[in-house]
Amino acid sequence: MRYLFWFFAIVLSLELHAGSGIHGFVVEDIDGKPQLLSQYQGKVLLIVNTASQCGFTYQYSGLEELYQKYQKQGFEVLAFPSNDFLGQEPGDNSSIKLFVQNKKNVTFPMFSKIRVKPGKTQDPLYQYLTQSPDHTFGGKVSWNFNKFLISREGGVIGRFSTRTEPMDPELLESVERALQRPQDKQVQ
Repeated sequence: MRYLFWFFAIVLSLELHAGSGIHGFVVEDIDGKPQLLSQYQGKVLLIVNTASQCGFTYQYSGLEELYQKYQKQGFEVLAFPSNDFLGQEPGDNSSIKLFVQNKKNVTFPMFSKIRVKPGKTQDPLYQYLTQSPDHTFGGKVSWNFNKFLISREGGVIGRFSTRTEPMDPELLESVERALQRPQDKQVQ
């Protein structure tokens, strides 16, 4: 039954995401439950691929600080663990969840471990993110903690490298600018 649900969820996701940005995608949360990204419509998002054993894992703290600073204004951080880079996320979802909750005090939404590198197994969400329609923010994810800024309408409006800290002034300015913009009816 679960496989049948996922089959229809994927088909629906493929049909919906055309023209609706990320809001048409269905992903699994860290507990393996399907989540429609349409629940974040009207919010500004920062989508980040994460890893627990990376030299940049300390950025979880900055991501939490960023989340706490802007959450009440309609901002969310969505974290997607990935083991794509030197095996720096070897654990399963339950061990990742324990790590981020107990060691990093993360309260923002965590999702199931996915593949972010290009290829047949790349997650559809990351296929969309890395193939930006105007090629401004596209291109492959090169390491953990790449950050995609998403508008209230679901379009990619910014991209920040691994080395850009979550509380970097440029990232903060981009988040604030996105939060100040009224919601449009169309995806950018």
